[in-house]
This record gives sequence, C-alpha cells and structure tokens, in this order.
Amino acid sequence: MNFGPTAHDYARYRTEFPPELFDRLAGSGIGLAGQRVVDVGTGTGVLARGFAAAGCTVVGVDVAPELLAEAERGGGGERVSYRCAPGEDTGLPSGVWDVVSAGQCWHWLDRARAAAEARRLLVAGGALVICYRDFSTEPGSVGGVSLELAVAYNSDWPEVGGLAENPQWGDELAAAGFGDLQGFGFDVVVPFTHEAWRGRMRSSSGIGATLTAEQISAFDDELARLLSEWFPEEILQVPHRIQVLSGRR
Repeated sequence: MNFGPTAHDYARYRTEFPPELFDRLAGSGIGLAGQRVVDVGTGTGVLARGFAAAGCTVVGVDVAPELLAEAERGGGGERVSYRCAPGEDTGLPSGVWDVVSAGQCWHWLDRARAAAEARRLLVAGGALVICYRDFSTEPGSVGGVSLELAVAYNSDWPEVGGLAENPQWGDELAAAGFGDLQGFGFDVVVPFTHEAWRGRMRSSSGIGATLTAEQISAFDDELARLLSEWFPEEILQVPHRIQVLSGRR
C-alpha cells in the first residue's frame, strides 16, 4: 500500500494518539524516559513523537519517503530521527532496543517477518507494542456513514482491520516467541471540523492511497454534502477506540 500520494492529508488530519496511551504504556514499563525505541511503519511520526516527548530516543522507520518528509516537518526534537526502510528489515543493530512499536500499521506488514525483526532488534525482556486508533463505524454515526460512502467509491476497500478484527495476532506473537502478552483498550471522543474529517477520510487507504485524483475529488465533494445535510453541527464529535497489544522478548 502506497500512502505517499496522501502524505499531506495524512500529516494534517490524522490525530495524535492521546496522552493516556503513553501513561498506560509507561505503567507497564513501556516508553519510559531513557528507553530506546524503534517505531516501524512510523508514517508521519505520530507514535514516534509521543515516545520522544516521554523522554525516549526514537528511530522511526517507514518505506514511504513522502511520509518521512512529513514526519520530519512534524518536529519531535533531537530525540527522534527517521530512516527509510521496511519494518520487516530495518537494517538497525540487533539487541540494543528496549521497545519496538507499530502504530496503525501492523496489518500492512508481513507479520511473521516483522515479529522476527522485532525479536532481533530487542534486548532481552524488551517489548513489542502494537497500537491502533480507530473511529467508530456504528451505523448512522459520522464514521459509519463516511465509511459506507467510501466503500461505494471503492468496493475493493483494502482495509483489513486492526486489533479488534484480528484476535489471532496474539497467537501469532506467541508463536514468534513473545511472552507476557498483554492488551488493553479505551474509548476517546475526538473533535473534527467538517474540513478536518474530510481530510481524515481522504487519507484513508481506500481513498487517497488508492483512487485517482478525480475519484478522490468526487468522493470529497459528496462527503462534504453528506456531512452538511446529516451532521450540520460545526464540530463533529467522533468516537474512537484505542487498542494495544504487547509482548516481551
């Protein structure tokens, strides 16, 4: 999946992971100040910047130069740097990293190879942590109506879901040699203007990373009309679910 063409929308309209995520991870010894983190599939660096803000030293890894350029523009200070490489073959040194993280991307990776790479990178007892932040698609909701329209424009929607849709990922990590598997989830409500929500939807894999420019424009126009008619409030309150799965080397 090539997110390069949608890098601008991705950087501008994809929301950050909430502070509660990093607080809860820290309670499990993940993302503590001074730890060394590799963030695979870093995209525009959202998860990498969160760990850097907590005092970690982070290398964000992604295959899309356009996304990495946006990540570098996003800041994060000297604690975070970026590297163009696959999450399954980062080229980073073995056995020196405390955490390998994957935000919103595990389903795009060759999971068996990515898990093996994480084990190679981690110190003994180091953690692999997989994080997702997904909007509610309950019928009649902003997310549900928007997704229905998106699928009408792209019946081959490539999204294959996150942790909620893939309970077998825990078994896969165990088979790859990870122990002390833990998971948690919590709900947050994220405010979006109409413009920002349209940008969020354009950044989706089934829209901005897949359709032609003409199709994206038509989808965006129709979504704008739909939001105006069905959800006229100025600020949309969109429920999201944060989910996490972690394991130790």
